[in-house]
Amino acid sequence: MEYAKAILPKVIFSKLLFRKELHKCMSWMKPDERVELKKWCLTQFRNDFPDVLEEAFQERLAGLPEAQR
Repeated sequence: MEYAKAILPKVIFSKLLFRKELHKCMSWMKPDERVELKKWCLTQFRNDFPDVLEEAFQERLAGLPEAQR
C-alpha cells in the first residue's frame, strides 16, 4: 500500500502509466489491501482517471465476497 501511495501520484501525468502502475500494485496486494487501495484511489484520483479506476477495481474485486467490496 505504501508503494502505491508513493508511486501513483508521481505518474498522474500519464493515463497509460497510471493504469500500468495501478495494476502492478494491485497484483502484489492481498484482497483486503485492494479494498483499502480502492478507497484511497477514489479519494485521490476520482476526477483524474475515473474510467481507469472503475476498470481496475471491477476487474480485481470481482472475485471478492460482496461484504469486502
